Amino acid sequence: MSDPLETWSLDREIVLVRVLNHPRDKVFAAWMDAKALSTWYGPSGLSIETYEADIREGGIWRFDMVGEFEGKAQRFPNLIRFLEIVPNERIVMVHGAADSDDPGRFRVTVTFDEQSDGKTVLTMRQLHPTPERRKFVIGFGAVVYGQQTLDKLAGWLDR
Repeated sequence: MSDPLETWSLDREIVLVRVLNHPRDKVFAAWMDAKALSTWYGPSGLSIETYEADIREGGIWRFDMVGEFEGKAQRFPNLIRFLEIVPNERIVMVHGAADSDDPGRFRVTVTFDEQSDGKTVLTMRQLHPTPERRKFVIGFGAVVYGQQTLDKLAGWLDR
């Protein structure tokens, strides 16, 4: 059986785009630095506790998102596997729970396109395993949480 994350399909995709007021090498660098990622990555109100960070092709980033969610303290284990890293251009990764067989895992492709004015267009494409899973995560807040993550990235870059 083939992996659904290997074949693109519009009915399984979520796309987030942000124009950032920084050159793409600086934006890309924010993704390559484990300390920086732990500062800005994730939705508002959640912090990152990193257990392992090997940010390179074939490497992994294992972390928990920690904070109050729905009125109580929560911990969300995460595992990102880096499949492809093209400096200043593209990062491809699989994001899921700490269990590498997580059926809800999804593929993320982040591209960095520099404009003539020095700003960077960051495009983050999530490819989910099924249309139903895509619909579920949108209902859960994936778009809002993704935009919050990009807000935090913009704030970190502006500091």
